[in-house]
Amino acid sequence: MKFSRRHAILALVLVLFPVTQQADPVTKIDLPDMGDSSGTIISPAEEKELGEAFFRSLHSQIAINQDAEIQEYIETIGQKLVANSDGPALPFHFFVVMENDINAFAGPGGYVGVNSGLIVLTDAESELASVMAHEIAHVTQRHLYRAAEAVGRMSVPSMAAMLAAILLGTQSPALGQAAIMAIMGSNIQFQIDFTRENEMEADRVGMQTLQESMYDPRSMPTFFERLQQSSRYYGRDVPEFLRTHPVTASRISDTRGRAESYPYKQYSDSLGYQLIKAKLQVLASKDDAGMAKYFQSRLTQGTAEQRTVARYGTGLVALKAQKFNEAESIFQELTKQYPGQPHYATSLARTALESKNYRVALARYQKMTELFPNNEAIKLEYITTLVRSGEPQTAKKNLSSLSYKTQSLPVYYELLAQVYSDLKQPAESHRYLAEYYYAMGQIQDAIFQIRLAQQSIGLNAHLSAILRERHDFFLNEQIEARRSE
Repeated sequence: MKFSRRHAILALVLVLFPVTQQADPVTKIDLPDMGDSSGTIISPAEEKELGEAFFRSLHSQIAINQDAEIQEYIETIGQKLVANSDGPALPFHFFVVMENDINAFAGPGGYVGVNSGLIVLTDAESELASVMAHEIAHVTQRHLYRAAEAVGRMSVPSMAAMLAAILLGTQSPALGQAAIMAIMGSNIQFQIDFTRENEMEADRVGMQTLQESMYDPRSMPTFFERLQQSSRYYGRDVPEFLRTHPVTASRISDTRGRAESYPYKQYSDSLGYQLIKAKLQVLASKDDAGMAKYFQSRLTQGTAEQRTVARYGTGLVALKAQKFNEAESIFQELTKQYPGQPHYATSLARTALESKNYRVALARYQKMTELFPNNEAIKLEYITTLVRSGEPQTAKKNLSSLSYKTQSLPVYYELLAQVYSDLKQPAESHRYLAEYYYAMGQIQDAIFQIRLAQQSIGLNAHLSAILRERHDFFLNEQIEARRSE
C-alpha cells in the first residue's frame, strides 16, 4: 500500500480534527484537489485503505481489546445502530480500547473506538448507545472529511509541529495535548466554533438513530450532564471525551429539548450489556479483593437479573485470581440455572481451560459450538483451546469456518501462525506471524518474519511467490511511511 503525502495529511486531520486560520501565502501547503463536502474528498477505496492503516496504527500505540466476547458485543450494538442510521450501507468497524480514560472516537473508514473506561462509567446501555450513535453520525455526516478542506490553511511549520506533538502524545498524552494547544495558539477559538457546529449535528442525527434503534433518546443529555458535572473534580486533567467533544450547557439543553419531543417509555438494559460491563470492571481492576467485595455487596441488591450479574462478577474475580474451584462452583450453578446464556457456559469452559484441564475444556466448548453455532466468540475460544490442547489439525479446520470479519482480526493470524508451527510448517507459520505483526502496526517485525519464511527449506514455487509479493508489499509500505516522516 502506498501511503501518500495526501493520505498522511488526511490521517492527521482525521485523528486531531484541526482547523486553523489562513496561513502565510509563502508557506501555505498546496494540496491536490480532494473535492468538496458532498463525499468526493476521498474515494471509497482510498477511505478503506486509510481506515485500515489508521486501525493498524492504533494497535501499535494503544491496547485494543482482544477478548472475543467483548468484541462481539460492541460490534453487535454498533451494527444495530448503523442499520438504523442514515448510512446503513457504509462499512463500520467497532472496537474497545482497554483504557480507563473516558473517551470514544471515530476514525476514517468507519472505525469507531470506545474506551473501556467510558463503558464502565455508563449507568445504562442507552447511554453507551448514545455515545456510539454520536460517533456514527460524525462518519455519516462526513464531518471528518469536511475538516480536510481546511488543511490547506495550515503552514508547513505548523504541520511539522503538529506531527511532533502527535508523536509526543503517544509517549505522554498530557505533554502531547499541551504541545498541540501551544501550536494552535490564537487559532484555537476557530477550532472550537467549528467543533461545536459538528458536535450539535452529530447529537441531532445520533439521537434520531438512537430512537429508531429502540434506545432511550433521553440517555444522551443524561450522560452528557453527568460528564459535565463530574469534570469539575478532574481539574485540568479532564476526560479526553470532554476535550474532543466539548459539552456545554447549551448542548445539554438542546439535546434534552430534542429528547423530550419523543414519546416517553421505559428502556431496559440487555443482559449482554450488564455482563460485558462486569467483565470490563474485573479486567480493569488492580484490586481483586476490592472488586470481589464490590460484587458480593450486590448479591442481595436490585433485581434478580442484577443479582445474577453480581454472581457472575464474583466468578470472574475468582477466575482472574486463579481460584479455580470457586470459579467452577459459581459458573456451574449459573450454567445450570441459565442453560441458554452463552456467557456463563463460556466462563465455565474457560475455567477448565485456565486450570489446564484441556479434556473438560474441549468437551464444554464443543458442546457450546453446537448450542450456539453462529457465535463467533465461542468459535474463537474453542479454536484457542484446540491449539493449547495440542490439536492443530482440528483447529485449522475450524479457523476456516470463521466469518470474513473475524478473519481480519489480528488474533486470527496469531492462531494460524501457532497452528502451522505445531504442524511443523515453519514457512507458513512465519508467513502468518508476519500478517499478525502487520495487523498490529509493527511493520519491521512483519518484514523480519517474512524473511524467516523465505529462508525455510523446501518452499514450493507458489508459496515462494506469495512470500516475495508480501515482502515487497511490506517493504514498500515501510519506505512510504518513512518518506512521510
